[in-house]
Amino acid sequence: LILMTSLGEKGENLVANYLSEKGWQILAQRWNCRWSDLDVVASDRSNLIFVEVKTRSAGNWDEDGLLSITPKKQGKLWQAARAFLGEHQPQFDHFNCRFDVALVSHRTNSLCLKTYLENAFTL
Repeated sequence: LILMTSLGEKGENLVANYLSEKGWQILAQRWNCRWSDLDVVASDRSNLIFVEVKTRSAGNWDEDGLLSITPKKQGKLWQAARAFLGEHQPQFDHFNCRFDVALVSHRTNSLCLKTYLENAFTL
């Protein structure tokens, strides 16, 4: 059985590795609930960070995925983050929470982290 990793999963793995190299702890990847999924959940010791990863090929129409983070999508991510916190209480009670966005570029069989936006949106 051969499992193929999707381009999106490869982008998420790239971002998780980037955050790990910065010393952040990766708590979850591709965490799912009924409202949405959380691509990467990480901690930098004082913050709980929910990272939405968008992986795009060259010549995309939506500014490397940034335009796909609509208010509706932000609401779904917020609901998913609340569900994550509900499952992990009281472990993260003292943490500040934020939403980051990582834009990953795909060109000729290679991926690179193009932009990392800390505190990309608030609700």
